[in-house]
Amino acid sequence: NYLLGVGRADCTGPVAEIPLMGYANPEQVGGGLLTRLYSRAFIVADLDDSKRVVFVSADIGMVSQKVRLEVLQKLRSKYGELYRQDNVILSGTHTHSGPGGYFQYTLFWITSKGLIRPALNAIVNGIVKSIDIAHQNMKKGRIFINRGTVENSQINRSPFSYLENPASERSRYSSNTDKEMVMLKMVDGNGEELGLISWFAVHPVSMNNTNHLVNSDNMGYAAYLFEQEKNKGMLPGEGPFVAAFASSNLGDVSPNTKGPFCVNTGESCNNPQSTCPVGGAAMCMAMGPGNDMFDSTRIIGQNIYLKARELYDKASQEITGPLSSAHQWVNMTDVSVELNATHTVRTCKPALGYSFAAGTIDGVGAFNFTQGSVEGDPFWDGIRDQLLGEPSNETKACHKPKPILFSTGEMTRPRPWHPDIVDVQVATIGSLAILAVPGEFTYVFLRSCSTHRSWRRSRYEAASTIYGPHTLSAYIQLYRGLARAIATNTVQDLPRGPEPPLFNIGNLTLVPVLIADRVPVNKTFGDVLQGVRQQYQVGEVAEVTFVGANPRNSAENATEHNFLTVERYNSTSDSWHVVQNDASWDTRFYWTKGLLGRSNVTIKWHIPPDTEPGTYRIRYFGHYRRNLSTSHAVSLPFEGTSSTFEITSQ
Repeated sequence: NYLLGVGRADCTGPVAEIPLMGYANPEQVGGGLLTRLYSRAFIVADLDDSKRVVFVSADIGMVSQKVRLEVLQKLRSKYGELYRQDNVILSGTHTHSGPGGYFQYTLFWITSKGLIRPALNAIVNGIVKSIDIAHQNMKKGRIFINRGTVENSQINRSPFSYLENPASERSRYSSNTDKEMVMLKMVDGNGEELGLISWFAVHPVSMNNTNHLVNSDNMGYAAYLFEQEKNKGMLPGEGPFVAAFASSNLGDVSPNTKGPFCVNTGESCNNPQSTCPVGGAAMCMAMGPGNDMFDSTRIIGQNIYLKARELYDKASQEITGPLSSAHQWVNMTDVSVELNATHTVRTCKPALGYSFAAGTIDGVGAFNFTQGSVEGDPFWDGIRDQLLGEPSNETKACHKPKPILFSTGEMTRPRPWHPDIVDVQVATIGSLAILAVPGEFTYVFLRSCSTHRSWRRSRYEAASTIYGPHTLSAYIQLYRGLARAIATNTVQDLPRGPEPPLFNIGNLTLVPVLIADRVPVNKTFGDVLQGVRQQYQVGEVAEVTFVGANPRNSAENATEHNFLTVERYNSTSDSWHVVQNDASWDTRFYWTKGLLGRSNVTIKWHIPPDTEPGTYRIRYFGHYRRNLSTSHAVSLPFEGTSSTFEITSQ
């Protein structure tokens, strides 16, 4: 038995004009909302409350060092030494459709257009709030574990790199992806259901790099389905049951199960360079199982949800035993690794290889770089040397045979381009160990960690393994040290390691400044420009367009602000009842920017099959910015309502 607490809080942030984090495509900026993003927190404490472990899964691309350090600062000021560096694990689901701009290292500023305070604050505050809610709801409970196989939901996106692993190692596995889902079920002392954590290896990239709607992708959809099932009658994002679908060793795992095809010719581009005969690498894209990216997100998310529900219902193996946690900061640029009794090697200063710029079959890069590049290009080398400086001979030698595109560890302006110091962390709950890793581990191990052997293929995963070919060996050595300290009860003797910097950066961004919102002549904010039809059948799409305002005004007012509701008329009480909100999978909120502060908002409701016939309306809630003087502006709320419409069953 343990003391258990669960909590969920919104961490969506601004949904317009902010680059989305994941595909490193500066053109992919937010233009609306499909589903809200949430932080989900789970606290486990001993019955005597002597030890605690916190696990948080947030619907974000990844947890940046800045997010982690700011969250820990806020927790320290609220709770003292209760929630610390060693016992708080923060994990990103790795959705590629959430706002970026929450990093303190320069490389990430390039495609995120800098450090964007509203996006950073929404994530930090959402994570802290989810922990607050879990903290306030601690109660006696039990944890059960189950595991099972998820089929038809993933492929290895670098199968040629995987084949570089020796046959003796590959023969231990039945597939080139990890199909196992591990699931924790939490109930209170009365058997009331509290929540679940599921770990399964797949990239949340069912939504591709043409998407502009903020959303939590396939893993978020699985969580949405589970929470809707358990929080009956509640709107999405509401209700006490919390379901986290967290990331694991997904580095080389794609949900786009049809595999890579040339978008211009339709032929397969499943080759070591992921290139097409016409158009090169830029034309090679992997396809999901659905008719479009929305359908693929739904199919993969539903597969994951159904397996989790099956494992949850059958979970009977209880977890018992003590809690423990261990953490160290490590300078990853200079770790000495003992390969055996006679051989010692070192990690390197961070550097990115050419294949990093190629991207992956889930999202290709710019300028037609190809995967599998084992030598540089004189043209790009020349441009890099002029603009950013040539990599040192030491770094070139350390990363060999990977050709270096950016020697990020030697680039320090305006801030360091990559971290030197990262953290390694292990928490144990009875017999379960959770490893918090500062990278994307691949199936037979890591990006920020791919294996030494797949290094020779030098595809995207290896090119992105920034600390050199011995990164994996270094991490294994470090995690072995943490595990040994927990097993021998000597965690207190572990050196803390060198503290990372926390750069004091304000809003340093190329995102357009907010200007006053304006309306067309004889119109006001919230007016309907294009109305709904009078009648729809289930399965159709109700659509309405309003005179809008920049959604960033709303995000800066309150992150949990709802942009829309779908409401059904109740004739008995002569009142309107909200049946969908902007966190619903079936609603889509589109913002279209016009000239001189004008903009439109279009709301679409994909009417689900189980919708009750009746009278409905769609409402839009926004904030418009008004300049009171040259230095002072206010955001003022407004709303718009569609005319009513009837829904009939087919």
